[in-house]
Amino acid sequence: MTTTDLDIAIIGAGPAGLLTALRMHQKGFRPVVYEVVPELRPLGVGVDIKTVGTAEINDLGLLEEFRAISVDAEDSIFYNHFGQEIYAEKCGVHMGYLHEQRFVHRGTLQMLFYKVALERLGTDAIRLGTGVTGYSQDETGVTLHLRHADGRTEQVRHAAVIAADGIKSAIRQQMFPELSEPHFSGITMWRGTTVMEPFRNGHTILHIGDPNTASMIVYPIADNFEGTGRTLVNWVAETNGEETIEDWNQAGDISEVIPLFDTVELPFLDVRRMMREAREVYLFPLIRHDPLDNWVDGRVVLLGDAAHAMYPRGGNGITQAMLDARVIVEKLAETPDDPRAAFVAYDAARREGVNRIVMNMRGEGYEVIRRMVAERTGGALFKDIEDVLPLAEADEIFSKYHALVGSPRPGFEAGEATGYRTNDRDEYGAKA
Repeated sequence: MTTTDLDIAIIGAGPAGLLTALRMHQKGFRPVVYEVVPELRPLGVGVDIKTVGTAEINDLGLLEEFRAISVDAEDSIFYNHFGQEIYAEKCGVHMGYLHEQRFVHRGTLQMLFYKVALERLGTDAIRLGTGVTGYSQDETGVTLHLRHADGRTEQVRHAAVIAADGIKSAIRQQMFPELSEPHFSGITMWRGTTVMEPFRNGHTILHIGDPNTASMIVYPIADNFEGTGRTLVNWVAETNGEETIEDWNQAGDISEVIPLFDTVELPFLDVRRMMREAREVYLFPLIRHDPLDNWVDGRVVLLGDAAHAMYPRGGNGITQAMLDARVIVEKLAETPDDPRAAFVAYDAARREGVNRIVMNMRGEGYEVIRRMVAERTGGALFKDIEDVLPLAEADEIFSKYHALVGSPRPGFEAGEATGYRTNDRDEYGAKA
């Protein structure tokens, strides 16, 4: 059997499903994508695409289109809840990686993938308004149970199925009903965007606050937004909250959160004004999905959030889904006559490592340095950060994290300091 003979369905036309379809087309497959919504729209807020994700986009021949809709990341800087600097590092090619780290609006990125998928696969390959409610299978294929937007039900056959149907995956629920109920972490996330003047160099991600009380991440996702000459800035605030529905597009009220950042003073950004002037705010509870011991059921396999839903921290959810897409298509191309073996090989290559990332994100990842500083200072101002969190200690934390997610930091193994403090650098990040 050749790749063109293997009839594969992909469930979900989010970034993960669409990128998998593009990867499959690249290898000669002709997949069909089923998506429950009748019309794709650029919903959501910002995502941080790490260097390995940019490499995947580049491999699809979409780097220039991606650059046109995103912002290059140059600096990542951490502050306590007073606005005192804790640590800084360069990003992407500015640190020495081969590929860029870039910030982008999730919906804009999804629409890029959608446009290119229509061009490369044809309009018949993506079937909107068609939800998959379940499946059954035998030795020769999988029967998908469909429900159309007009209420009609239908059954269709495919040789194999890749479920990229997200955090509320119907396929995951059928495969693992005992693990289908997620658990609220006690943390609520407010996600918003604001059109404003660019801050700092226009290419910086900020990490602000004391996680014991409230914390925030801020980064630009579009330059000259809609021709205004201003920047579309993405921000995410976390604090303790009450459980709500797990919905990326649930509207939220930021007014109760703004006072938690009253102590933050930055010379280049008024974070409270930024939140007050938001053009959109979404509320999202941080939900814990139990890691799975297996992503495969015969000819059916999970991918992306359906397989490894994780806290939306550190740009790992979408980036890891991109890596899933490459690996699963490589394995299918190796054994197109046996998709079950390909799925098992994909599971073996990806699951264990991604599950480690899932658990690491529950423990804050590199964001833990802000908690460490708050605890070591008793939540008070410090005089010299080197006395609280030495640069070498912070470097070690960050190097372990980058290695965990598959991007070892250039220079660290050679003993080079990869982080810095901005008061030791000029405005471009070079040593003063």
